[in-house]
Amino acid sequence: MIKSVTVTNYLGESIKLELGFPEKSGFLIQSITGLGPPKADIHKTEVATNDGSLYNSARVNSRNIVLSLKLMYQPSVEAMRQMSYKYFPLKKRVVLLVETDNRNCYTSGYVESNEPDIFSNNETTQISIICPDPYFYSSDKGVAVFYSIDPIFEFEFSNESLIENEIEFSNIISNTEQTIYYQGDSEVGIVIIINAFGPAENIAIFNTDTNEVMRIDTSKLAALTGSGIIAGDEIRLSTVKGDKFLTLLRNGIYINILNCLDKNADWLLLSKGDNIFAYTADSGDTNLGFRIEYQLVYEGV
Repeated sequence: MIKSVTVTNYLGESIKLELGFPEKSGFLIQSITGLGPPKADIHKTEVATNDGSLYNSARVNSRNIVLSLKLMYQPSVEAMRQMSYKYFPLKKRVVLLVETDNRNCYTSGYVESNEPDIFSNNETTQISIICPDPYFYSSDKGVAVFYSIDPIFEFEFSNESLIENEIEFSNIISNTEQTIYYQGDSEVGIVIIINAFGPAENIAIFNTDTNEVMRIDTSKLAALTGSGIIAGDEIRLSTVKGDKFLTLLRNGIYINILNCLDKNADWLLLSKGDNIFAYTADSGDTNLGFRIEYQLVYEGV
């Protein structure tokens, strides 16, 4: 069951439309269309000598969300009509966050129309939003961490030397393989964050199920920045469609190192179910802290 829809306009201003308590916002949601899976186009080729046709490809169309709202006397119908212009401005981008019993997800789009029925005893308005990206995304990010810190300091303790560091407070445990169980409806890109505790050479990241691999050439990195991977470096690799990048954070400065990626790299994606990822390095793999961030993608609410 849908509980509420939160609208955020291009200025970052938000209003929450609760279905059970419309008096809080002044807008009564009568209906919303376009929250289910959008329509897909199936491209096929007719063959004269065969029955039926041959499948070529498929694509998902843009989403069109239409909200039918009744304007309440909060403080007046005219004030609420004008408020709808504020939160649903024509041509501008808005974000819709939908809260249901078992998921919170959002999508963004552009306001196509806002058509109030002004000359009516019960004034309403119909708002159409075109979403070029047809999917909904989870509000929270999923994180898979390949390393952990094992605390080993305990009382009572003794330090036999005043010069050397003999007390060990914790131990970094590094795993080179991790399984991610993805519950979304459609494939999604990931953001891989690599933190370097020391030098490492030539990192390779695998999807062991599909045998896809992405490699980072540290010799190219040394030619670009003056050194390979060193302690304190943070590498971010995104395979998200429309937002792919490879950057290095060193000494507080972000550097684009996309040309250090192997030209035959496979852009790794998460698919529904178990996804097993692993990484290796020619040397220094134990000096790497590795984690993957992702969002769940839904075809509909």
